[in-house]
Amino acid sequence: MTKIQYINTVDQLAALCEQIKKTSWLALDTEFLREKTYYPKFCLLQIATPEWVACVDPLALPELDNLFAALYSPSIVKVFHSCHQDLEIFYQLTGKVPGPIFDTQVAAPLLGYQDNPGYAMLVSSLLNINLNKAHTRADWSKRPLIEAEIQYAADDVIYLCQIYQIMLQKLAALGRADWLKHDFVELENPNNYQVLPQKAWLKIRGKNKLTAKQLSIVQALAEWREVTAQAENRPKTWLLRDELIFEMAKLQPETVTDLANIRSINERIVHRYGRKLCELIAVAKNKESQPLKEKDRVIKKNQQHEAILDILTALVRIRAEENSLNPTILATRKDLEALLFNEEEDCPLLHGWRHSMAGKELVGLLKGDLLFGIQSDRLSVIEKQQLSFDSELFRHQ
Repeated sequence: MTKIQYINTVDQLAALCEQIKKTSWLALDTEFLREKTYYPKFCLLQIATPEWVACVDPLALPELDNLFAALYSPSIVKVFHSCHQDLEIFYQLTGKVPGPIFDTQVAAPLLGYQDNPGYAMLVSSLLNINLNKAHTRADWSKRPLIEAEIQYAADDVIYLCQIYQIMLQKLAALGRADWLKHDFVELENPNNYQVLPQKAWLKIRGKNKLTAKQLSIVQALAEWREVTAQAENRPKTWLLRDELIFEMAKLQPETVTDLANIRSINERIVHRYGRKLCELIAVAKNKESQPLKEKDRVIKKNQQHEAILDILTALVRIRAEENSLNPTILATRKDLEALLFNEEEDCPLLHGWRHSMAGKELVGLLKGDLLFGIQSDRLSVIEKQQLSFDSELFRHQ
């Protein structure tokens, strides 16, 4: 068993940085707490290669600048599983996102797994190991950590190293090693980890059912909640839950007494922020709301839309079968709706391997440049300019 280096002194960290500089890739994971804070409290960083494994204690070290300088080297691939929260911590601490990245959760569907598979499932499937869950809810901020907790944390990156190597071999054997380049580059986009208070309302579900006045209030309250939660470094749901924001938008209380009469509001919130919240509501209900994005509008699909979506689904099934993929990994019905209704910004079919495998053809079908035909009892896609009325592609069986 590989000995775990526990890094909690400046000299140990300096030696680890030299080790990092000598490798071409690393498996990384973090342990953090955020139940009582807005920003995650960084408690432990696990790093591994096939030769060594280390747990870095950020609570014991005066600064981590040299560590991040080594980790951020563009010549070192950073391997994660479900990297968003890890990279959020890195971005919070440094203002930058490391790259290049390989995320095993993103890669797994190309090997026949479900979308967004859990880490334990991959470890079980690829390594035939059942992860110990004894320390899943450990308090990673307490010190000292016991030996079992350190081993538990280290196991995540030890097994991640093995999974990464297996995945690389399988992807190469399938000719899919380069399919994920776009997906991984997109993970380096700092916009994924920025939280802009003025856009906080976009994450609230159900906003498309509100009136313009109600939406304006939701936007104002969501922005205030984000700013206040950041400033006080506490969970935003401790201030106002989404359901309460909706209730306030509908009832539109004018006084602190009106606000206090809302059943689900916390008395402490009323006492501390009541006047401010009423002022925000008063201003917002007389202010024009920010417009909804097309994807947030309620689109009533008619039978023509449903028929078109069925045709697009047929193409997705064909291409998925050809590539031994679950069709929902290639495209969901919601993805196809986004394509049909021109919600291009968020549609995965317009980027990366999904675009190459099916997205380009789907766009061609929607534009009328490509057509479906039947040949030898199989669906085929042809270019419109190749169409001839006596073509066997369109004979009735």
